[in-house]
Amino acid sequence: MRMTRLAFRSFPEDGPPPEPGARDRILDAADQALAGAGYRRMRIEDLARAAGIAKGTVYLSFPSKAEIALACIDRMADRVLARMKAIARGNGPVEARLRRALVERVLLRFDYARGHSASVDEILAAIRPALLARREVHFAAEARVLAAMLGGPGAKETARTMIFATNALLPYSLSVREIGRRAEIARRADRVARLVVRGALTHARRRDP
Repeated sequence: MRMTRLAFRSFPEDGPPPEPGARDRILDAADQALAGAGYRRMRIEDLARAAGIAKGTVYLSFPSKAEIALACIDRMADRVLARMKAIARGNGPVEARLRRALVERVLLRFDYARGHSASVDEILAAIRPALLARREVHFAAEARVLAAMLGGPGAKETARTMIFATNALLPYSLSVREIGRRAEIARRADRVARLVVRGALTHARRRDP
């Protein structure tokens, strides 16, 4: 059975639905807590207070603290995907749009993680298996955007290779010291993107003269 993003979402099976906007307010509060107190010291009651809702309302949206942290990452990945789709729909040469999409997928994650750099290790230790599974779903969706821009035979495999090549620059592959160097990461991302896009397009032209 094909696994989709919805397979990872957590919803209450019964009981009243959470109040409108509660989910985003909870995730906003969680992002602030992860940036400040860190994952281990993040408490449901504190999130409820910051979101202006009852503690029980938090559990209507999320069964656990781990699911809240994972949902924060899902929301960030949704924003990355939306940005990549907007670039794909834009004007300009395909090569430039591919390059920009690859760089953006790195830098948007980088900017998000930089605010949570003190708790990255805590988050990984607590939710690594579930996080890795979700990342595969996120990366597959991003590869589909690149494949649509590439078109032609082999586009899916080429897109997956582009994702893999730039994954080495994602925050969870970097040290805390490297996370503090955005300009350097941006330059490295651009270099890698240029190389993989140029190589992919050159190969496609040779294959389809």
